[in-house]
Amino acid sequence: MRYLPKSQAERRQMVEACGVESAEQLFSHLPDGVRLKRPLDLAPGISEYDIVDYFRARSAEGASGYASFLGAGVYAHYRPVLVDTVVSRGEFLTSYTPYQAEISQGTLVTIFEFQTMICQLTGMEVANASMYDGSTAVPEAAMMAARITGRDGVLIARSVHPEYREVLLTYARNQGMPVQEFGYNNESGAAELADLESKINDATAAVIVQSPNFFGVIENVKRLAEIAHRHGALLVFIFTEAVSLGILEPPADADIVAGELQSFAISPSFGGPFAGIIATKEKFMRQMPGRLVGETVDSRGNRAFCLTLATREQHIRREKATSNICTNQALIALMATVFMTVYGKQGLRELAEQNLAKAHYLGAKLKPRFSGAYFNEFVAATNGKTPDVINQALLKKKIIGGVPLNRWYPELENSMLLCATEMSKREHMDQLAEAWQ
Repeated sequence: MRYLPKSQAERRQMVEACGVESAEQLFSHLPDGVRLKRPLDLAPGISEYDIVDYFRARSAEGASGYASFLGAGVYAHYRPVLVDTVVSRGEFLTSYTPYQAEISQGTLVTIFEFQTMICQLTGMEVANASMYDGSTAVPEAAMMAARITGRDGVLIARSVHPEYREVLLTYARNQGMPVQEFGYNNESGAAELADLESKINDATAAVIVQSPNFFGVIENVKRLAEIAHRHGALLVFIFTEAVSLGILEPPADADIVAGELQSFAISPSFGGPFAGIIATKEKFMRQMPGRLVGETVDSRGNRAFCLTLATREQHIRREKATSNICTNQALIALMATVFMTVYGKQGLRELAEQNLAKAHYLGAKLKPRFSGAYFNEFVAATNGKTPDVINQALLKKKIIGGVPLNRWYPELENSMLLCATEMSKREHMDQLAEAWQ
């Protein structure tokens, strides 16, 4: 009764409005073979407080009360309570997306602030209103590079998140974009520059790297940019751990930055929804997918905001559209905006320093597999034990361990990717280290 009209009186009114005498008559035109003649196999309805108890019990069966050292593109960070307070307001929660931009000033203001903060974080000159997530931002960045350079080849580091690479290949398959991978250094874990030099050529539109990369290793962005630019290609910089931007040098040497903002107060939520971004140099702005909010003045001279750029099929001729991205993650991006506002520049740096310190405390106990500098994630060899054995032992202590790497990297069969954030406690890190003994 609370949500769906289902009283007998309401049903009679609907049937009468359809010009029939009963619901049975309403569906009489359907063949018997396609009609279900029994009740749905569902449990009977229960009260709202029983429903709440049910889901609390199911939640307790999951990761509630467990310490987690999972990373690999989805990170366990603290979510300030102010985030949900703001995004739960009806003005934001129900607005979806500013199709009538001139009457969506509140949403446009938050997007404008979001774009400004992303530019400050990345060292770029312009950022879009957000993308679906980090994985889909990668092929959009690659296609953007192809449009700018007039080339079609893509080189992507094997140290980029494996699932991001899979999404890129899915897009590229029907875009006529040949994608080739270049390796990582077996000692440092960083992109292998010699392999990149041997594969880049005059047909390469984009060189795509991630930093910190999938192994947690920080890449030499300046050197990678030099190689790409020497051959007329663009450097696409990817990030999955946005908190790292609070302490690492902004990737200003890149041409396009694409990434994932899940770390900025967006709940892991079984994998989404998240918010991706693309940021770039101003000279490449018109090739950027998605939409861009700009500041202007109205007819009375008051400050106002508008959709300055929306290079999509619904706004311009299909052949001139830069993408079929039809919207932006306004509500999820708002979470990231509130997060950045709450922390500020100094707070984000302090948060990043906490992540750095805790990961290196754990790393000192486990001795990372790679020698390259890392932020809050690193690869550890399992010393003769299999990752599954270690993880099963940790679960008995209510600790969720790391990600086994043999799924994507057979050469790293007995290695595990571990992440420590500000949420990691010393006692749990010590217990995790004991499981390696």
